[in-house]
Amino acid sequence: MTSQRFDKSKLPSRHVTEGPARAPHRSYYYAMGMTDAEIHQPLVGVATCWNEAAPCNIALNRQAQAVKMGVKREQGTPREFTTITVTDGIAMGHEGMRSSLASREAIADTVELTMRGHCYDAIVGLAGCDKSLPGMMMAMIRLNVPSVFLYGGSILPGRAPTGAAVPEDFANRDLTVQDMFEAVGRQQSGSLSEAELEILERVACPSAGACGGQFTANTMACVSEAIGLALPNSAGAPAPYESRDAYAEASGAAVMNLIEKNIRARDIVTRKSLENAARIVACTGGSTNAGLHLPAMAHEAGIDFFLEDVCEIFRDTPYFVDLKPGGAYVAKDLYEAGGVPVVMKELRKAGLIHEDCITATGYSIGEEIDKVSLEADGRVIYPVETPLSKTGGVVGLKGNLAPEGAIVKIAGMEPQHQLFTGPARVFECEQDAFEAVQNRTYKEGDVFVIRNEGPAGGPGMREMLATTAALSGQGMGKKVALITDGRFSGATRGFCVGHVGPEAAHGGPIALLKDGDVITLNAIEGTISVDVSDAEMAARKADWKGPRPTIYGAGALWKYAKLVGPTYLGAVTHPGGKDEGHEYMAL
Repeated sequence: MTSQRFDKSKLPSRHVTEGPARAPHRSYYYAMGMTDAEIHQPLVGVATCWNEAAPCNIALNRQAQAVKMGVKREQGTPREFTTITVTDGIAMGHEGMRSSLASREAIADTVELTMRGHCYDAIVGLAGCDKSLPGMMMAMIRLNVPSVFLYGGSILPGRAPTGAAVPEDFANRDLTVQDMFEAVGRQQSGSLSEAELEILERVACPSAGACGGQFTANTMACVSEAIGLALPNSAGAPAPYESRDAYAEASGAAVMNLIEKNIRARDIVTRKSLENAARIVACTGGSTNAGLHLPAMAHEAGIDFFLEDVCEIFRDTPYFVDLKPGGAYVAKDLYEAGGVPVVMKELRKAGLIHEDCITATGYSIGEEIDKVSLEADGRVIYPVETPLSKTGGVVGLKGNLAPEGAIVKIAGMEPQHQLFTGPARVFECEQDAFEAVQNRTYKEGDVFVIRNEGPAGGPGMREMLATTAALSGQGMGKKVALITDGRFSGATRGFCVGHVGPEAAHGGPIALLKDGDVITLNAIEGTISVDVSDAEMAARKADWKGPRPTIYGAGALWKYAKLVGPTYLGAVTHPGGKDEGHEYMAL
């Protein structure tokens, strides 16, 4: 029966299971208790980023067991393996954050190596934190095997206990880790006591799952559905919900259907589906990190889809899903309002979705949207014809300060706050900027310039949430602006421009700025400029002493800095799909 459904002679696992020469290989499988039937069925990698580092990952192991049941039910043999995760919330605000973006490449690389080394025929990948989601999807696209992605689910919102001695604006409302970072700023400014801070830290994150707002993890979870690698609505249910296990089992069954139909990751991830993914980021006010991850995913498929392409889509996509940090609601609320399928349905009404893109179900996006009966609730998901704003929640900027582009989240920002002009206050790294915030050695109207934090110059392109949240906690979030060649967390709010390129380590204009240079940021027109003449910039470039030295002279971060490319191309570390000389499944 199995041999009639799956032709092993065309699958990679034939190299480790078929014929007399593979008797030594089969002996290993017998050692693990596998039966003859299991050995000769398709071998499906069930890859997870499970670990005990953070709540984002802690539920992945449970869901992986359900995936394996789905694979087995459809006559496949699951082989579970794990890879790393670096969790941004814990890595934030110190040297550990340098490991975050580099971990995306390590995840993709280690999943690729495990799949290749053991000749697995397909993959179901489970991930739960900011860089593990794109890293897992990048591996799928790189290998171009039948692939299904499954998000581990969001955390439940926190809530201060009734009658707790906390400020009124923290009581009787949903809390996320964003509130904790901002509470630190409040405590430093004297408007929140240490005792109140301790009450909040015990309740802000009450369960397993990734950060609850439309931060990077939930943004990329929405991308996984919109791009077609995940089953419809599978990203929505919070991690503790048992309904996640049903989606997990269905994902395991789905990958077997993809093997049978020979539908692979690059059949799903196309230029059109990448555009669909960018739409979902824009209309939900998602993380600016999507401007880094979507080009990286495209790169794996050999598709040119750069930061500027992503931002063009952002520019003409309405913002109509009211999620934190710019809005009012969390991932759980979006799920209860119908999730990504309802959002996609609204985008279709405006003609903003490519409906012919195939998905992990084997059906097209249009066919899946046809099955959606719910409508926009007008509370979490607004009707597309009456959006929160006509422009996407994330926009691109370009100008003499960022010739390769930059990106800013404007979700929840009033139009009058989308134009900012002020003198540069230059910092050579994030720590220096954070100390200035702590000590209040800055002025209202300043434009913080945090440089030497790019992919190569950092190294690692750190996020600046600790600094931006502290400013918000001090009530200065709208009174200063920030630009950096590093990144901002998906939980960042305020006029915070990231991904400025070329980065300082590559001699970009940001490396040449001086205190007092007048910078103008215009999110309405999409420009970023400094009032310094070309001749003066050329003179400064001639005097530039080169990249700022780092302490990373060896190890993984040294290697990453040597390999990583420009931010606008996705900060990738290898030539990508265009330079491949083979197909993994044809080896």
